[in-house]
Amino acid sequence: MSRITVLGGTGYAGSAIVAEAAARGHRVTALSRSLPEAPLPNVTYVQGDAADEATLSAPIEGADAVVGAIAPRGPLAHTFRDAYRTIARLADDAGAPLYVVGGASSLRPAPGADRFVTDLSHIPAELHDEIRSGAALILEDLPAAPATLDWIFVSPALRFGARMPGERLGRYRLGDDVAVQPDGGAISAADYALGFVDLIEKGEHHRVQVNLSH
Repeated sequence: MSRITVLGGTGYAGSAIVAEAAARGHRVTALSRSLPEAPLPNVTYVQGDAADEATLSAPIEGADAVVGAIAPRGPLAHTFRDAYRTIARLADDAGAPLYVVGGASSLRPAPGADRFVTDLSHIPAELHDEIRSGAALILEDLPAAPATLDWIFVSPALRFGARMPGERLGRYRLGDDVAVQPDGGAISAADYALGFVDLIEKGEHHRVQVNLSH
């Protein structure tokens, strides 16, 4: 049983990871701006701002693993990367690996190919800044983190989100920085969380990007 802190623990991906980890008997702390209407048993919920170092310190300090499931939108639209720099520093100080909920746009369609984020012409312009901020974590910020920080950037398949929730199939496929499916693929929140918690429990990946798809 591990102590797992999930930042953004009531969001789409974060809440699924919290539920999966708690169901396996881990001691889970979920930090978010708002508390859930239906809290899960055996989960400690903390209300606060993921951009505030004072709020982050205690939940991260006692963790065996830290999950970053915050998004570069809303209040974090302009402070997202700074927030993750703080999270990474605190996780490093605590000696806890940092698992980041990434995006599919940082994946490649094929080995050696440009990442999807290099061409956003088919994506609405109002989403470009959010996508680029998310991708910057794996393209720039995490690789530049101190070697003492163990991090894993976990990209879901392209079709992943509250608007296309999918069903729990009880399985997933694990890839690296190349999309498992050439078209980007799809995965439900439940199966993404299944693979995500497997990664935490197995601890076999270090300072790399992986992706989960059906």
